[in-house]
Amino acid sequence: MATLTEHKTLLMRANRTLGSALMELNIVNIQDIEQANEKLLERVAANQLRESSMLAILAFDMKVVREEDLLQHVVEADGVGLVDLRDYDVPDESRKNIDMGACWATWSVPFDKEEEFHFIATAYYLSPAVRAFWEKQLGTSILWFGTTLEGIADYLERLQGERAASLTPFAAVTQAPFGAGAPAPVSNGTPRIFAPVTKP
Repeated sequence: MATLTEHKTLLMRANRTLGSALMELNIVNIQDIEQANEKLLERVAANQLRESSMLAILAFDMKVVREEDLLQHVVEADGVGLVDLRDYDVPDESRKNIDMGACWATWSVPFDKEEEFHFIATAYYLSPAVRAFWEKQLGTSILWFGTTLEGIADYLERLQGERAASLTPFAAVTQAPFGAGAPAPVSNGTPRIFAPVTKP
C-alpha cells in the first residue's frame, strides 16, 4: 500500500496551492502560511498522517481560519455539494480501489460513481493541485463534495482497519491504524453542518 511518504510531492503541492488560494481570498497572510508550512514539514517528516495538513494547522493550531467558513464559501462560490461520509453507504467497488496514499496527500476520497461521473469528497477543494490530480487520475467527469478533515481522516482510518482485518482474519486488530491517541483535526464539539448526499 502506498504511504504518505511516497506521495510527499503531491502532498506538498496540494498544500502549497491551498495556501496560495487562501491568500488570494484574503483569508490568511503570508506570515500565516510560512508558519503553517514549517509545522507541516515537521509532521510530514514524522509521517503523522492525520496532522499532515496545512488546513488543519491553520484551523486548529493557529486558529486563523474556520473549516465551516471555507466549506460555506465553496458551496456559495463554486456550487460544491456537501457530504458526511459517516452517513453515506460507499459501494464496495469504490472502497477497494482507493489509493490510500493519494487520499491522505490530497485530503480527498473517491466515494461513488454514477455512469460517467465520479463522486469525490474533499476538504481541499480550494487547492487547484488536488482537483487537477484527481481529474487526471480518474480521467472522467467529477462531482465534488466538500467535507471536513475529520470526516476524511475517520473514513480512511476505518478503511485501513478493514483492510488490515481482511488480511489477518485470525488475528484481532488491537491497535489504531496510525497510532493510538492521535488527535483528530476537528474537536468533538464542532457542529455537524453536513447533510447526506443522495444519488441522482
